[in-house]
Amino acid sequence: MENNRQNQTNINWYPRHMAKTKRLILENIDLIDIVYEVIDARIPYSSKIKDIDNILKNKPKILVMTKIDLCDIIETQKFIDKYKNEGYEVIPVDLLNNKNVKEILNKTKEMLAPLDRKRKEKGLKPRNYRALIVGIPNVGKSTLINRLVNKKATQVGNKPGITKNLNWIRLGNNIDLLDTPGILWPKLEEEEVALNLASMSAIKEEILKLSDIAIHILNKLNDHYKDILYERYEIYNVNKEDYIETLDIIGRKRGCLLKGNVIDYDKVYSVIVKDIKDANIKGITFDRF
Repeated sequence: MENNRQNQTNINWYPRHMAKTKRLILENIDLIDIVYEVIDARIPYSSKIKDIDNILKNKPKILVMTKIDLCDIIETQKFIDKYKNEGYEVIPVDLLNNKNVKEILNKTKEMLAPLDRKRKEKGLKPRNYRALIVGIPNVGKSTLINRLVNKKATQVGNKPGITKNLNWIRLGNNIDLLDTPGILWPKLEEEEVALNLASMSAIKEEILKLSDIAIHILNKLNDHYKDILYERYEIYNVNKEDYIETLDIIGRKRGCLLKGNVIDYDKVYSVIVKDIKDANIKGITFDRF
């Protein structure tokens, strides 16, 4: 992993409902047969909940990688291979076009077939599988549930923290799904992770300075995606010695101006962050080995 992940930050963001979520998961975990952990393909390291395995014990787990249509598949594939090597079942999905979603249900039945066999050996009838779905805010968890159910089962929004309670949802005839609010660890200790999460709207923009998030996005594009940088902003290189020069170019091209033709830098920052939120910038993966 990149060395700059080790840079420490003291950002604290742990709304009360997130602590409650962890407690409720622990209280219900013995009911669960399988876990769907949802991560963002553009930040496959940063969006993975750090201590989740301590909570989930040894439950069978499928790692669902959303937004595969927005990622840099070459870089993301490295993480898919890494997680598979660690023993995860990994299923990349394109929720916009509903691609590969059914594979989650198929894999669930395959992984839980031994459960049916054990019940049959004991003379018991098959019962519905019980799945738990977890993930950080805004990774597409609610959209995924709606695709699995094939109807609108949960509220979908582009702001972190839409789901606030644990809810059971029926998926087809034989899977009951326990939905959870997006959860994060109490401290975002690695600055790189915090900025990656903020860049993809997984944490509220107010938690970090908008300017820092925008500069982080520009740096990532400059370091790894110069073609996208030029295509979107007509900039060949970000001047890291003087970001104002780069921001001025973007501001004038995008009409971020105050009276007197003065650049409105706050608007420039918002434009850059919104470009990722609205998927105007695609084909990016910010995490790196």
